[in-house]
Amino acid sequence: MSPVLQPHRPTRPARPPQPLRARRGGTGGGPVRRRGGRPRWGVRLAAGLSVVVLGAGAVGHAVMTGLDTGIERVDPFKDMKNRPRAGHGLNFLLVGTDGREKITPEEKHRFRLGGAPCHCTDTVMLVHLSADSRRASVISLPRDSYAEVPAHQDLVTGKAHKAHPVKLNAAYAEGGPNLTVRTVENMTRVKIDHYLEVDFTSFMKTVDAVGGVEICTVKTMRDANTGLDLRPGNHRLTGGQALQYVRSRHVDGASDLGRMQRQQRFLAALIKQATGGGVLLNPVTFKQVSSTLLGSVRADTGFGSEQMLALGQAMRDFAPSSSEFASVPVGDPSFPVKGIGSTVKWDGPKAAELFDAVRQDRPLAPARPGPAGTGRPAAAPVDVPPQQIRVQVENGSRIDGLGTRVDAALRATGFDTTGTPGNGNGRNVKRTVVAYDPRWDRSARSVAAALPGSELRAVPGQGRTVLVIAGSDYQKVAAVRAEDPYQGAFGVVTGDQVVCGK
Repeated sequence: MSPVLQPHRPTRPARPPQPLRARRGGTGGGPVRRRGGRPRWGVRLAAGLSVVVLGAGAVGHAVMTGLDTGIERVDPFKDMKNRPRAGHGLNFLLVGTDGREKITPEEKHRFRLGGAPCHCTDTVMLVHLSADSRRASVISLPRDSYAEVPAHQDLVTGKAHKAHPVKLNAAYAEGGPNLTVRTVENMTRVKIDHYLEVDFTSFMKTVDAVGGVEICTVKTMRDANTGLDLRPGNHRLTGGQALQYVRSRHVDGASDLGRMQRQQRFLAALIKQATGGGVLLNPVTFKQVSSTLLGSVRADTGFGSEQMLALGQAMRDFAPSSSEFASVPVGDPSFPVKGIGSTVKWDGPKAAELFDAVRQDRPLAPARPGPAGTGRPAAAPVDVPPQQIRVQVENGSRIDGLGTRVDAALRATGFDTTGTPGNGNGRNVKRTVVAYDPRWDRSARSVAAALPGSELRAVPGQGRTVLVIAGSDYQKVAAVRAEDPYQGAFGVVTGDQVVCGK
């Protein structure tokens, strides 16, 4: 049996925890089928779980005793072989499930929670805690990611299946926690130490128990599907309002990207509230928050109150700046697979680099720059980080080498250009054109901001790559920066960058 953390004892000095390893066997039975949720639930519940983990050491053993008796146990590591080699730090696989059947009809109506839950798990996140317990990295794995599940026995029919391609969220439906863990380990080559499965039914009560969460927005946010209606400014959201905030997909046309940014803001804000609002130091409040959340958690047999106590003690100085958030780099967001449909294909090399950083326990966010140098023009804020925008440049003029110059200038500003500029069909373009698929209009506007005076031209069906046709009016590429501070090759943002006041 691998070593586990021991509970903090007041007579001994606190020390960083050793990696937790999942126990095999124990009292947790095999996987039990549960109804699945949607991708927004997991981030909220990860935030709530962070409150429990971060606060355990602050309130002491007496408060935590018995809380883990309400955790439903599973054995996601049963009979697993040929697993990846353990790296440094501690890795949790956090899976979000549905629990809307527990919500009252009044709440369903008020917060637009209609519809039947599915039988899949659509939220899968890899949470890495550094070996020194000073940094937590949260990596979202898209629900529709192209995946290949290993050979297994179907959880419902009992039928034996050979390895085959699926969307990632289908792994849970076919084989429960065990197949989900096996599939993620095969995709990432990261060894999972602990499995945590949470549902969203306790989310509203958890947010209310911490006194609400402060969110700030610079523009009006309305979504008829969820009922969200926020004006510019700071807002302290109650549990129901927070549910609307993190569920919304139709606020600004950004769909999943915009929702992911809001989820990150919420998680960072909840950590700030928990660490700075007295939740961790008030035994009554802390136990209320803990029991509310843990009542909906399923976990492996090796994770309990002792482990939470030790982790909490080691992480007592954790703050929003200690957290970083990323999503797996995507190569093709609409990769067709026969019999499955459109899937999200990861960018293989970039994803491998990301997960290697996790195994090596390296920060995902790049080092923060020092004070800006003098003489540089201020960068204009744009909606989408340049690093996330793929750009193809064509020379539409008779100026030799113009395409190469524009490609190089856009790349130097941060855009992901192809590096292979070509010649346009015509050579008489006067005004530079930014051609784009309407589904990626925010990316196009970000490119246009870097090309002053350019013309935006919608081309349905063009795909995610933005086409720049350089005209004879081209002068220069203006510096731009993301309004939402994603950083580096993996689009990482740290918690302190997205809470109010930053």
